[in-house]
Amino acid sequence: MSSFIFQVKTQRPGEGKTRLFKRCVLLTGQHSEIGLSGAVSLCVRLAGSVWGSNGTDWEARWCTYISVDQVPRTHAIMISRPAWLWGAEMGANEHGVCIANEAINAREPAAETEALLGMDLVRLGLERSATAKEALDVIVALLEEHGQGGNYYEDAGSCHSFQSAYLIVDCEEAWVLETVGKYWAAEKITEGVRCVCNQLSLTTKIDAEHPELRSYAQSQGWWTGEDEFNFSDVFSPSDDHLACCSGKDSLEKQEESITVQTMINILRDKASGVCIDSESFLTTASVVSVLPQNRSSPCIHYFTGTPDPSRSIFKPFIFVDDVKLVPKAQSPCFGDDDPARKEPRFQEKPDRRHELYKAHEWARAIIESDEERGQKLRTTMLDLEQQGLEAMEELLSSSAPLDPAEVADLFYDCVDTEIKFFK
Repeated sequence: MSSFIFQVKTQRPGEGKTRLFKRCVLLTGQHSEIGLSGAVSLCVRLAGSVWGSNGTDWEARWCTYISVDQVPRTHAIMISRPAWLWGAEMGANEHGVCIANEAINAREPAAETEALLGMDLVRLGLERSATAKEALDVIVALLEEHGQGGNYYEDAGSCHSFQSAYLIVDCEEAWVLETVGKYWAAEKITEGVRCVCNQLSLTTKIDAEHPELRSYAQSQGWWTGEDEFNFSDVFSPSDDHLACCSGKDSLEKQEESITVQTMINILRDKASGVCIDSESFLTTASVVSVLPQNRSSPCIHYFTGTPDPSRSIFKPFIFVDDVKLVPKAQSPCFGDDDPARKEPRFQEKPDRRHELYKAHEWARAIIESDEERGQKLRTTMLDLEQQGLEAMEELLSSSAPLDPAEVADLFYDCVDTEIKFFK
C-alpha cells in the first residue's frame, strides 16, 4: 500500500508567506498480496454506535485480536478494510479526519504476539478524534498501553507482522506518524507533497515523539547521543534501499493544477507502480478525499470498494445525519464462527466477497476476455464516474447550504447503480 497527501498552496504577488488554498486533497491506495488478504470491505459506522453492543455497554471494544476499553461516544466513520479484520487500511470520519496506514519494516522486528494491528489503530483513531492531532494522540496512547503485533494476513501457514506508519490529516493540518514497537516519532506537515510507503521517512525534523525514544535508541547501541538524531537512520534496517513513493514525482509535477481527477489518474498509473495488478500483488482499494478549509462546505470522500482503480469507479460519500448504509459493499459477518476469531486462527477461508465485489469480478472477466466489449464497458464506467465528479464539484462551488436529505443516499445509489450496470 502507498499513501500520499497533497496540500495545495498559492502565493499572491507581494506576499511574503504562502497560504493554504481552499482544499487539502488526500489520496490513498491499498496494496495486498493476492490470496492472503482477500476481498476489501467498506464499512460505515454511525456516531455513537458500538460494534457488538446493545447501545449502553461500552466497557470493551473488541478489535482484530484483542479488546480495549471503550469510550462513551464514537464518531461516525467510513473505512476501507481487508474483509477479515476489524480495523482499516484507510478511512475518514464525520469531522474530516482522514487516516491511512502503511506497514513498514524497521531495525527492530515487529512482534508476532497478538496485540493491536496498525489497522486497528486507524479505526480507533477515526472513531475517537475530531482533529488530526487528536487522532495522533489517541493512536500513540493506545500503542503505549497495548502495543502492536500479530499477523497482518489471513494466513494460517505463517505470520507476517509489521511496524506501522500513518498519514493523519484534517482540513487544517497533517501529520506523518511512524512507529517501532511502542516507540514513535511524528512530523507536522506544513507544505507540499508528502507520502509514506514501506520505509521510514522521518529524518531530523521531529515535532513530537515518545519520551523515551532517544534513550531507547541509545540503549540498543543504535545512536551515540552525540550525532544529530535522524529517526530513519537510527531505526531503519541496514538493507533498506528500496525505491519509495513512486507517485510523489507525479504529484509534484502537477502541484499547481491538482484536481480530484488528477489524483484518480495517479492512483490508476500502472507504469509508475502506484497501481499494481500482478500475479502476486494487487491494488485492492483506493480513496481520494477532498477536505475544504471552508467549514460550510462538506468533505467529500471517493471510495472504490473494488480492486484495481484502473477498472473501478470512484464513488462519492458525504457524512450527514441518517446517511444510508451500504450492505452491498460490506462483506458478510460470520460472528464468533469467523475463522479469524477462533483459535487456532485462519483454519478456513470463508467467502468474504460482497455483492459489489462479485459484480466487479464479472466486469473484470469481460474486460480481460473481450477487448471490444471491455472497452465499451470501461467507457461507460468512466462516464458514470465523471457524472459523480461533476456533481460534487458543482456542490462544492455552490454558495447554497448543503441539504443533507439530498446526499444521504448518495453512496448507496452509486453502488446500486454500478451493480445494476454490471448486471
